[in-house]
Amino acid sequence: MIDLTLDALRDQTPPNTPWFGLDLGEKTIGVAVSDPGRMIASPLQLIRKTKFTDDAQALLKLMDGRAASGLVIGLPLNMDGSEGPRAQSCRAFARNLQRLRPVPVAFQDERLSTSAVERFLIEDLDLNRKRRAQVIDRTAAAWILQGALDRLRG
Repeated sequence: MIDLTLDALRDQTPPNTPWFGLDLGEKTIGVAVSDPGRMIASPLQLIRKTKFTDDAQALLKLMDGRAASGLVIGLPLNMDGSEGPRAQSCRAFARNLQRLRPVPVAFQDERLSTSAVERFLIEDLDLNRKRRAQVIDRTAAAWILQGALDRLRG
């Protein structure tokens, strides 16, 4: 149930249940959630990374609290489309999560998502650096999840 296409993720999760989107950073995990109809993604929370098991349990607890049925994880591909160490780390996170609970997972190309979100936070919301740092990862997770939801709708 790992590395599904978005169509397969939709087919393997119950209808009218939200999905979570993740932006896996080095120090934090940005978490976003969709509405049950999977139309709109919203920033939800920031998990500060400690140990994998603790991070995964915090994520699974959030998913249980929202009855989320699947995950869309941002995959930081290189500009040429190849996978580097960061992408491999995201895949490893998903594999390790599967050992704790078989959660359906799809990956979404997240190239340039953080820079697009940062530009939005600066230009449209006029947030200062400190405030941007507090919201950028979970906002990037929402950007990733929204991109996946939009792709599914064609």
